[in-house]
Amino acid sequence: MKQLDLGKIGLWGSEISLGCMRMRDLSVEDAAIVLRTSLDSGINFFDHADIYGEHGLAEEIFGKAVKALGVKREDMKLQTKCGIQKSPDQKRGLGFNFSKAYIISCVEGSLKRLQVDYVDLLALHRPDTLMEPEEVAATFDILYRSGKVRHFGVSNQPPGQMALLQKYTDHKLIVNQLQFSLVHTGMIDAGFHANMKTSHSVDHDGGILEYCRLHDVTIQAWSPFRPAVHGGVFIDNPEYIELNAKLAELAEQYRVTKDAIAAAWILRHPAKMQVIIGSMNPGRIEKISEAASISLSHEEWYALYLAAGNMLP
Repeated sequence: MKQLDLGKIGLWGSEISLGCMRMRDLSVEDAAIVLRTSLDSGINFFDHADIYGEHGLAEEIFGKAVKALGVKREDMKLQTKCGIQKSPDQKRGLGFNFSKAYIISCVEGSLKRLQVDYVDLLALHRPDTLMEPEEVAATFDILYRSGKVRHFGVSNQPPGQMALLQKYTDHKLIVNQLQFSLVHTGMIDAGFHANMKTSHSVDHDGGILEYCRLHDVTIQAWSPFRPAVHGGVFIDNPEYIELNAKLAELAEQYRVTKDAIAAAWILRHPAKMQVIIGSMNPGRIEKISEAASISLSHEEWYALYLAAGNMLP
């Protein structure tokens, strides 16, 4: 599988990454099968967060699966996220917390559960409006000097918030994890409809796509098969008849699955995004990974965009 240089700083990871949130529901044995399948399919980048599963259960299961398989640490790139604070019983969200003490505590907890000495990348999980950028910068320094975190990034942040934090830290923010799929296209819609008086011309993201490209920030596309944060996927969904028909047509042409075509649509964008898939189905992981070998034409890319119900001026 093709490797991406995330942030163009020499951190290489597979262009398809496995998001490990649903690993919280697996046994260690089943998680080991998922991990082995991912590695055999060319996926070497694994995305975690301290809130995936009560008390970080997904990270704990992953760590045990890695140990059971005997996978070498250098054969994986591990990313975790922190900053979303939950109540002690993990039943409700309390808000966001980018304080030094909280971030360091989260990282130490993740390292323990993952059974590793460091993570390749730490991303701040969504924005915290109470963030003190100087404090976060100092925290990054502590984590970097201790060897616990090698690189840093963010998730779901617009350009202004990224620029504010980057002003105070010498550590380049190399990724921004953003929702993007055939039916969640806000990052590109406004660009098509610039200088027009239509609802599609409203820029909800502050030009984040262009900002990331200008500053060599790798966009990590999460929920690549969903129309929203919650709910089902659009694959084989009767609400997306035209889209599924086009996906099926191209899947037959390229001899892959519809999931692979949907992922290939994201990979085709010249921003060179990394796609984060969340499946814990070994067979589906294998099939989606085939997206890395597909390069859609301009005509095919736009046909999918329109079939998904999007509009062009």
